[in-house]
Amino acid sequence: MAIDSGDTAWVITATALVMLMTPALGFFYGGLVRRKNLVSTIVQCLAIFCVVSLVWALWGYSITFGPAWFSLRLHGGTFGLLGNLSKVGLMNVGAAPNPAYSSTIPELLYFAFQLKFAAITPALIIGAFAGRVRLKSLLIFIVLWTTLIYAPIAMWIWNPAGWLHVLGVEDFAGGLVVHTSAGVSAVAAAIVIGRRPEAEVRENRPNNVPYVILGAALLWFGWFGFNAGSALAADAVAVNALVTTNLAAAAGGVSWMLVDWVRKGRPSAVGMAVGAVCGLAAVTPAAGYVGPSASIVIGLVAGVFCNYIANWRARTTLDDSLDVFACHGAGGMWGTIATGLFASTAINAAGRNGLLYGDPHQALVQLVGVAVVASFAFAGTYVLLRVINVFCPLRVKPDEEDTGLDIAEFGEEAYTPTPEGQAVAPGPTPAP
Repeated sequence: MAIDSGDTAWVITATALVMLMTPALGFFYGGLVRRKNLVSTIVQCLAIFCVVSLVWALWGYSITFGPAWFSLRLHGGTFGLLGNLSKVGLMNVGAAPNPAYSSTIPELLYFAFQLKFAAITPALIIGAFAGRVRLKSLLIFIVLWTTLIYAPIAMWIWNPAGWLHVLGVEDFAGGLVVHTSAGVSAVAAAIVIGRRPEAEVRENRPNNVPYVILGAALLWFGWFGFNAGSALAADAVAVNALVTTNLAAAAGGVSWMLVDWVRKGRPSAVGMAVGAVCGLAAVTPAAGYVGPSASIVIGLVAGVFCNYIANWRARTTLDDSLDVFACHGAGGMWGTIATGLFASTAINAAGRNGLLYGDPHQALVQLVGVAVVASFAFAGTYVLLRVINVFCPLRVKPDEEDTGLDIAEFGEEAYTPTPEGQAVAPGPTPAP
């Protein structure tokens, strides 16, 4: 096995692009929350990246991508449930390729690439309870969720020995592993943590629309590494994934905008940004398996479907503050099902044909994958948060919530108050 310099250079680049998505998410979420929680929302994303980086290096990568340890016997075969501990602390992970994943890049690079996925997934969840959870409790949750929820799901689907992988579930870059798991976990978290005061819900509006648009644009940019990098090679599959990613995002932005235009009489800048992210989430499982035309359909449906889910959720008592489920959960589920419809071996010979290309069985398998991941992530997150809350209360005190986490937890503000009570962005002190 020889290292390919082109493949290696591309995956290094893709790894850096995916890392950018974590601060991009911080700005995206930070612009959506109220001003009093802007700093805390952005820094939570950064803190999660730091913590998950260590968890992934010490044991997360091993139990996800190590050889199968716990296994399940089913229909005469052995399906893996968890990887073993042979790669704990990055033992046996170095410059040599691991042919189970790629024979042309160092395994250490594969570790780094997958780290970025592991880091951004739990960060997606915080949008469901923005401004309500203590940092200490959040970090405990992130360590346990990454270990007990994310790692097993990723192992089942992306490890060649994983039982959903053996079953035939296709997830090119994380529609199930990342978006579905985070989306349904967000619902569980919103239920456990509880609703904000009604006045807070009514007054909730983005504090900085340009931050939302900036965050969405940077997420879009990073997503080229997220999806095209998942080919793990500088080849035609990567090119196809890059093109389908862009088209689905554009289609999602347009369809969400049109729905808003019809329903509300005018388009929304925030809605267009959110719609593009919905399109991106939806095409993630399909990017390397479907063609450009199919990706446009996936994006168009995602913008309409996710918009509907967000508006439906707003009429319920569920306080998923930033509609993580509507965007990522619903988008990821739709994209996973769409993979079972539109996938074609003409696009990727290593994949499978979907329903429209002669294999109805693949559509059924994708539905099974959605059901399993959604059920496991929801139940696991619900139980995990209930247990954590017994030993380390999740929610901040009412007065801290009213003040905002920027001051209550960090003693810092995004904007410095002036004597007149106005808020201005901090800048250099004028010369005397």
